Amino acid sequence: MAITPLTLEPAELPPDAVELGRIADAWGVKGWFKVLSHSSNPEALSASKRWYLQPSERGAKAFTGTVLLTIRQAKDHSDTLVAWAQGIDDRNAAEALRGARIFVPRSSFPSTSEDEFYWVDLIGLSVINREGVLLGQVQELMSTGPQTVLVLAYEEDGKVRERMIPFVSAFVDKVDLPEKRITVDWQPDY
Repeated sequence: MAITPLTLEPAELPPDAVELGRIADAWGVKGWFKVLSHSSNPEALSASKRWYLQPSERGAKAFTGTVLLTIRQAKDHSDTLVAWAQGIDDRNAAEALRGARIFVPRSSFPSTSEDEFYWVDLIGLSVINREGVLLGQVQELMSTGPQTVLVLAYEEDGKVRERMIPFVSAFVDKVDLPEKRITVDWQPDY
């Protein structure tokens, strides 16, 4: 069987693009592929019909730069996401995408309800307590199972330190995305 080279549309990575996963491997013989999502809920990934791909940092590369992949269908299958895209019509084409990094513009994420936030929107926000004391800046979020924890970086005695605050309503008073600030009921010495 002859292997056809991939024909993917070159594209510019949108300025608000967020990496949401990677292509793991081919799934079946008709061009479907498995996706390793960076999130336990790949809703933003499965809702988007336009994925921007960049090749894996390691291994063989079937393409260079950024390419646009138009998604025909994406669905959950046994604890993973599988997808099928325009121009990816057989197993060989799907295998050629293995390791590719998947980006989606933040502007195309599904809307959240009140008091729901995408983690990517919280990274970089300043965290202050009720007294107005700056506790740090959100560097990452960590899932501990029953709850999410804000991981803050702050400086003390010229050294960068880390502080963790549970991201639960008992401690978080307000998330103000336009002001890039989270107000919490937390003291610096906790």
